[in-house]
Amino acid sequence: MAERGGAGRLAPPHAALVLEDGRAFVGRALGADVLGEGEVVFNTAMTGYQEVLTDPSYAGQMLCMTYPLQGNYGTRPADLESPRSWARGFIARWACEAPSHHSSTASLDSFLREQGVPGIWSIDTRALTRHLRTHGALRAVLSHEPEPPSKARLEELHDRATRVTPLSEQDLVAEVSRRTTEEWLEPLPPELRCGGYADGMGLTVAVVDYGVKANILRSLRQRGCRVVVLPHTATWEDVRVLEADGLLLANGPGDPAVLAGPVELCREAVGRIPLFGICLGHQVLARAIGATTSRLPFGHHGANHPVKDLDSGSVHITSQNHEFQVDAESMPEGDFFISQVNLNDGSVEGLGHRSLPLFSVQYHPEGCPGPTDNQHLVDRFVEMVRASRPLLRAVGGAAPAPDNEHQKVSVRGRPGFAGPAESMIQTTLHDQDAQA
Repeated sequence: MAERGGAGRLAPPHAALVLEDGRAFVGRALGADVLGEGEVVFNTAMTGYQEVLTDPSYAGQMLCMTYPLQGNYGTRPADLESPRSWARGFIARWACEAPSHHSSTASLDSFLREQGVPGIWSIDTRALTRHLRTHGALRAVLSHEPEPPSKARLEELHDRATRVTPLSEQDLVAEVSRRTTEEWLEPLPPELRCGGYADGMGLTVAVVDYGVKANILRSLRQRGCRVVVLPHTATWEDVRVLEADGLLLANGPGDPAVLAGPVELCREAVGRIPLFGICLGHQVLARAIGATTSRLPFGHHGANHPVKDLDSGSVHITSQNHEFQVDAESMPEGDFFISQVNLNDGSVEGLGHRSLPLFSVQYHPEGCPGPTDNQHLVDRFVEMVRASRPLLRAVGGAAPAPDNEHQKVSVRGRPGFAGPAESMIQTTLHDQDAQA
């Protein structure tokens, strides 16, 4: 590791991670010499530490990587999923001091110091992971120490860990979201392109940033879509004035139960525009239609989670990062349905509707890190937007109606769901065009 910290001073050689239940791990210092406070979660991905660190969904959390070798290939700007690291601490069994990769520009240690993220290595990450699996995600503090910490010092850190603010009491989405509307122009990097994408040329997709990863935006841009990214405070009116053809509710950190604004946006959008929810966006959709969400014991974090599609019976390996789930038993009766489930614990991994152009998934189809096997879902969304565009333009009076057929939309939710497409709505395209 680097021998010096800020201003040329000698970096502390020791570090301690102390959990709120008193369990302590003492190891070697890594990264920035600052106190880390957050909730400890474990991630099972074998690669992708830089993408994980810069994923805004990890805001408020400290990462324990279960794969023992970290930092082997260094870091590079091309692997950023956002402009900065959002994780509040990094925990590894072993951190490579001399990375080897032709495109590496800095070591993991240097990257963490530049980003202001403290780390610890040379601890038993297997023991920590088993502890978290047994007791659930726990608050903790991570401190660099000039000497091996004494019992009194560990007790002091334990007391501080018990006072770390819980995730549910933090407005993490507001912390990570961009503040202004921006147009995204960057496509997928060459190494992630596989060809044969859906044609999104001429389509405008509005993406609401609850903590969106860059590769979601790159994936849409690669297909030719105009991608406009809105802040988390966006309303249906903000989406409408863009004349967007499709709406994507992005991933993000924290508890969906506190996101009244995003839920209201989603409720108004259902039935009016093709919609795709990813991760937190999936949970927002569920709450908008009357379902509930709850916390998982230790979350899903990694690039190897098996998910079964209930329609086709196929199983996909997915990249995941979330603490909360949609409660299956709370799903409203009617045309909304559970489309996919997690094969590890049976939790809800996807939602769909029998007639409306919308669907959602709990995992990350864009990967980064993780498999790109599920990029087909981005194609599905783009094709859904393309197929719905004539209807949207005709109803808006911007194009002639193709025929006199009635387009029927049905949303049968539980009492209390009052979206714009509630009950049966019949739109006669010919009449709408004539009125326009």
